[in-house]
Amino acid sequence: MPAAPSCDAILKGSTMGAQRTTFEKLQRDRAKKAKAAAKREKRLEKDDGAQDETPEVVVPTEGELSAPQLLELIEQVHRQFEAKEITYEELEERRTELLARLPIS
Repeated sequence: MPAAPSCDAILKGSTMGAQRTTFEKLQRDRAKKAKAAAKREKRLEKDDGAQDETPEVVVPTEGELSAPQLLELIEQVHRQFEAKEITYEELEERRTELLARLPIS
């Protein structure tokens, strides 16, 4: 069995790459987060233009509606909540009203 090389032999024969400092890593992470935030803002600005065209959900108070029509109205109310056009309380109120009108066979 050959003898283990000494520490001096190991250090002389091999060169290691420079270790990055913690500060450099933090800078890279911050740059990545800033870039991601900029992309997110750009996407939201694009989406805001499309969101403005979303009509207000008009729930007819009279007459019979079929189950698919009521479910479509519920989906519209949820989309409004996701777009932060209505509050959670308004969402719950409208959804409860619509679900109460579903015909149960």
